Amino acid sequence: MSSTLITNARMVNEGRTFDGDLRIENGRIAQIGDGLATRAGEEVVDAAGRWLLPGMIDDQVHFREPGLTHKGDVATESAAAVAGGLTSFMDMPNTNPPTLNAQALQAKYDAAAGRAWGNYGFYMGASNDNLEHIQTLDPKTAPGIKVFMGASTGNMLVDNPETLDAIFRDAPTPIITHCEDTPMIDANAKAFAEKYGDALGAEQHPDIRSREACLKSSLLATSLAKKHGTRLHVLHISTADELALFEKGPLIRADGSRKQITAETCIHFLRFDRGDYARLGNLIKCNPAIKEASDRQALTAALVEDVIDVLATDHAPHTWEEKQKPYPQAPSGLPLVQYALVAALELVHEGKLRIEQVVQKFAHAPAQLFDVEQRGFLREGCFADLVLVEDIPFTVKREDILSKCAWSPFEGMTFRSRIASTWVNGQQVWNGRELVGQPAGRRLTFDR
Repeated sequence: MSSTLITNARMVNEGRTFDGDLRIENGRIAQIGDGLATRAGEEVVDAAGRWLLPGMIDDQVHFREPGLTHKGDVATESAAAVAGGLTSFMDMPNTNPPTLNAQALQAKYDAAAGRAWGNYGFYMGASNDNLEHIQTLDPKTAPGIKVFMGASTGNMLVDNPETLDAIFRDAPTPIITHCEDTPMIDANAKAFAEKYGDALGAEQHPDIRSREACLKSSLLATSLAKKHGTRLHVLHISTADELALFEKGPLIRADGSRKQITAETCIHFLRFDRGDYARLGNLIKCNPAIKEASDRQALTAALVEDVIDVLATDHAPHTWEEKQKPYPQAPSGLPLVQYALVAALELVHEGKLRIEQVVQKFAHAPAQLFDVEQRGFLREGCFADLVLVEDIPFTVKREDILSKCAWSPFEGMTFRSRIASTWVNGQQVWNGRELVGQPAGRRLTFDR
């Protein structure tokens, strides 16, 4: 029987912070208490008052496999994730080929087995012509169905109104949406290209992918969800304007019921704003776009007020060379998983969030929203996905980056907390300096 005892920890779980010990046995949390006695042969880790958190569950990543593995793959990006305290991830379907049927979905699970450092789930994608595959999807096989209601790659922009209505009517899992209005964006892009010519740059990105385009599409998604009673989760909210579409209050209400329509924002919308384009340019070009400082402030407040339910990354790596292209050709997306948790904890140091709120948005809420079984909490019987955090400053350096693309928008920034250790299914996989052991990730299961 393998056993590890973590002593003298400052644990954060379900709105509480408390001191105590935690025992891991056979991959699960066996005991939580105070003054737990050491057993013969047991590994003992003295947390020495450091934070012990449930492993973070990232509900939105693009690990680029299959078909785009020069940018990243399940092995490299999950390694970066566990180094950052993210122990479970849900990967997007806009790969090559796209994940549009049960066979493609199973192929991704097969490819991740034995290679993923964290636990893994894969979304089914929607297109204008795969409605039958959505209708017959086994809801236990995917966290949700991803609908690109804005621009995407390949055949994954759903712009047929009848198909869109049917997807919301028949989806057997939660629907997650990327909400930007493509015709509005296309018109903006044409107008700005005519105005700026070769001078068009990343500074214009938030005007091309405008707040109006976000609001129009989010309004359509929430309207369809209300019409059909669909469980809808709107990804990467980037504007203050969209916040009025969402209910204020906890994800799980006092009577035990759950919000029908939920919202997510991402760490880059809380750490960057329009003023950063002059310094970082295409490195922070993403869809939807990073916008104003006022949006950044409003999104942070919305997390505090429980208008936004989930904090995620939208980790989407591209090579350095791709990002050096002129703005119109440079791809959108940035690598984030390795430094997302410490970036969120910076908001705690700044007094803008409480650490209990970070844990709620990054761990508890994704587990609750997607019905993830036995993860996302410090509870006896749950899988031992754990993160030990210490308040020791460090500066992000390129040589420390584990993502295949080997760069980060956070390079040169100093964070006041660092990840001291990460456990996945009870196995230590990060010791604060390097990966240890072997990939320990398992397929996520969903209680549906």
